[in-house]
Amino acid sequence: MQPVDFTTLAALSADLQSCWLPARCEQFYQRDRYTLFIALRTLENRGWLAVSWHPQAARLHLSSPPPKAPDTFTFSQQLKHQLGGLALTQINLISPWERVLDLQFARRPDEPALWHLYIEVMGKYSNVILTMADGQIVTAAHQVSEQQSSIRPIQTGRPYVYPPAINGKLPALSEGFDDWQASVSLIPGSLKKMMVKSYSGVSSAIATQLIWAAGLTLDHQTTGLTESDWQRLFQAWRGWLQSLAQSSFSPATLPQGGYTVLADLLETAAVDAKPVSSIQQLIANYYRHQFNQEEFRRLHHQLSQALKTRLAKLRQKAATFRHRLSQSDEAEDYRRKADLLMAHLNDWQVGMTQIELADFESAQPVTLPLNPEKNAVQNAQTFYKQHQKLKRARTAVMPLLAAVNSEIQYLEQVEDSLLQVPAYEAEADLNSLEEIRTELIAQSYLRDTSGRAVLSKSGQKSSQKSGKKSGLHNANLDATQADFRRYQLPQGIQLLIGRNNNQNEQLTFKHASNYDLWLHAQEIPGSHVLLRLDAGEMPTDETLQLAASFAAYYSRARQSEQVPVVMTAPKNVYKPKGALPGMVIYKHEQVIWGQPQSAEAFITAS
Repeated sequence: MQPVDFTTLAALSADLQSCWLPARCEQFYQRDRYTLFIALRTLENRGWLAVSWHPQAARLHLSSPPPKAPDTFTFSQQLKHQLGGLALTQINLISPWERVLDLQFARRPDEPALWHLYIEVMGKYSNVILTMADGQIVTAAHQVSEQQSSIRPIQTGRPYVYPPAINGKLPALSEGFDDWQASVSLIPGSLKKMMVKSYSGVSSAIATQLIWAAGLTLDHQTTGLTESDWQRLFQAWRGWLQSLAQSSFSPATLPQGGYTVLADLLETAAVDAKPVSSIQQLIANYYRHQFNQEEFRRLHHQLSQALKTRLAKLRQKAATFRHRLSQSDEAEDYRRKADLLMAHLNDWQVGMTQIELADFESAQPVTLPLNPEKNAVQNAQTFYKQHQKLKRARTAVMPLLAAVNSEIQYLEQVEDSLLQVPAYEAEADLNSLEEIRTELIAQSYLRDTSGRAVLSKSGQKSSQKSGKKSGLHNANLDATQADFRRYQLPQGIQLLIGRNNNQNEQLTFKHASNYDLWLHAQEIPGSHVLLRLDAGEMPTDETLQLAASFAAYYSRARQSEQVPVVMTAPKNVYKPKGALPGMVIYKHEQVIWGQPQSAEAFITAS
């Protein structure tokens, strides 16, 4: 994750100063332990300023409105009490090359500041501190005791002290080429590493961008540069410092998900920098994407492990039931043994442990084990009792096995939804996982404890009341309409594919029209697929074949060469009463053999 360095913080500060000062503070809301939102209103605009002191992602930028959830944090309540209704009049860096912003608040824009909100963007030491005009600390996002830091404790009632002065050499426009080159090349090594170590305020991201701007590569060593290379690098260096001095920044996204505020320096570099209009939106999108990726990985692993554990238990239970059924197949053998023994009571003798008799049908000798402590009639009764026990077992086990198999089929369907999104690409992927978690909580396969979903200890399904009370069950279904996978087939027909059981049911029972066609891999866990057709429109054989290939690709059998796919009208698809989410039955189906490779090639080409 690329941290906010001094250059980015200066660019954000300059942008806010130009467009959002002065601004009235209307609301304060803390979303989590690291993120605060401040509602600002100017004469032209209203927006939310996000302030974060996250150890890996401390930052400040305009943001979309925060979620509507109760704010239970004391810090935001204190800020609301002290700063609510005041005007944000200044946003200043406290000193050159220091990653600390001073937000000043007054009753009116032309009056002296009554409060200072210091935003310290310093990695794991990041903090947000509110002080009065005289510098006395009123509250802080993170209190630092004397035991934690004897140099700079941060506690209510203490005077606010600026972070210790930077000891390293600082970049300066007044520095000449020879002195700069001598500083960077003093110790032989990686060019990027030496630039970062030689000067304070030069982040790894800035060093990388300056090297690119000079037409060099990151594997260059200081000893391998020519005079021309040094000159180009120095010009890029001065261009960076001039951008800081003039507050002239050009935001852009970089390959592999990074960002820059110095896109103008990279114009001649072989870097695919894509300019964006707003640095605020650039930073907001970057960190939202990064946190979404982390949340996706965490949630994907959590759900995968929960499903894996639950499926392993169910498969073991199913194997036990099948073993008991195989034993029950021997019920008739016990009855025949009992009949055979009753027919040859005269052949039994006291103390026998076994007896050999001729079978009724084959006349082949059959050896019957006997209990020497029982007579022949008692041994026959034992065989009859075993026969009845096994018959009863079959009657009892069959519905249990059917229920377990149904549960396995359902969880395999959920598992397939996870397998279809192995990595995060868009917000729709994370939304899909959250819908899956919500569904499993509602079905009592997971439980929601302190905001985290874990596997239920009982491992058994209970009522769905807990899910409904927590607001997790029956979430806003309409909000996921745009999250369907959508493909435009060559004939101009749209193909919709559900990402999970929730979307599958929406697709089949809410969005399908009488003219559409519904497809699904035959008796294989997979997504519901809808081929959207207008009245009287007839898809070509090629279109139907490609649609079937998509249904095969988004199923558990995507590694197969050919997969049977059923196709029918949506009106022929039903959800049985009491069925688990996404489980349907159909009739009047037609079978088409789908080829997952064809769908994969289409996706890659498009």
